[in-house]
Amino acid sequence: MWPGGSLPGNLKQDIMNISHTDLLPADFAGNSRVWIYQAHRLFALPEALTIEGLLECFVRDWQSHGTPVKGYANLFYGQFIVLIADETASGVSGCSTDSSVRLIKQIEQQTGVQLFDRLNLAFYVQQKVQLVPLAQLPHALDNGLIQPDTLYFDNTVQTKQELETKWLSPMKDTWLGQRYLKVKA
Repeated sequence: MWPGGSLPGNLKQDIMNISHTDLLPADFAGNSRVWIYQAHRLFALPEALTIEGLLECFVRDWQSHGTPVKGYANLFYGQFIVLIADETASGVSGCSTDSSVRLIKQIEQQTGVQLFDRLNLAFYVQQKVQLVPLAQLPHALDNGLIQPDTLYFDNTVQTKQELETKWLSPMKDTWLGQRYLKVKA
């Protein structure tokens, strides 16, 4: 059940099976800048609907020194806010980046959800997003809760191309695998 309301049929499972790449704008350059904000919990349905409205308004009005930013924003997997700016149309300045951070802080305040905590790692386990605190990752690996092939949401991706190809990857193929699986080898 979706927190805050139920989804009809197997819609939740269908949402998790949708490839995020199918939802990305095709007309954005591969080197478009990406920012990913991970929530510490799944957003409730009313929260998700409000967030989608806020993101839509933000992108419509996003500017850099008075020039519209070719931007995109969406909520993925009910737990990740993804912002993209195609800088081939116009650059993104510090002020325009600051405005996106203000939006994320506003969403945090409205929902009570943490979006800047980088110490929780997100994995795709048993058809849902599972968070593992970084400090508990060795324990999760030792006990088989996380495997080298477990899909990991690598929120360090910086471009649309990386978002398409590396955001959801087996842990062993990410920086996390390089750091934590070498110790086990």
